[in-house]
Amino acid sequence: MAFVNVPKDLSKVKTKVALNLTKRQLLCFGAAAVTGIPAYIFSRGAIGNSAGALLMIAIMLPLFFLGIYEKDGMPAEEILRNFLRVRFIWPGKRPYVTENLYTILEKEGIHFASQNQTAAKAAVRKRPAGKGKQQRRAKDRPKRK
Repeated sequence: MAFVNVPKDLSKVKTKVALNLTKRQLLCFGAAAVTGIPAYIFSRGAIGNSAGALLMIAIMLPLFFLGIYEKDGMPAEEILRNFLRVRFIWPGKRPYVTENLYTILEKEGIHFASQNQTAAKAAVRKRPAGKGKQQRRAKDRPKRK
């Protein structure tokens, strides 16, 4: 019995119009033929067959590329448009700037102390003299040789 493989992800399947090509590919290939073939026909008499063929290829290749290339579901012109936006149109550096509430309050003359600062000041006290580490007396020190 004959069977057909069905892909698991049907969103990636593109509808084919003719010759197993999508509508986009047919339009791009047609535009390449409409521009490249007349360029070859009119230029081969002036620059020769080989140079005319190279000119035709140079004209048709970008249109073939636009029809075929696709990355992450985006066609080539969308990738190019995104690249040009990021590289030239939008600003290169977007610094992160914050508004510090404390500096604004200090400029207005409002002085404050947070609870953490007052608790830290209360915890730090001077030790009374003589209550810290006791110093060794001269007689308790080891003798030097």
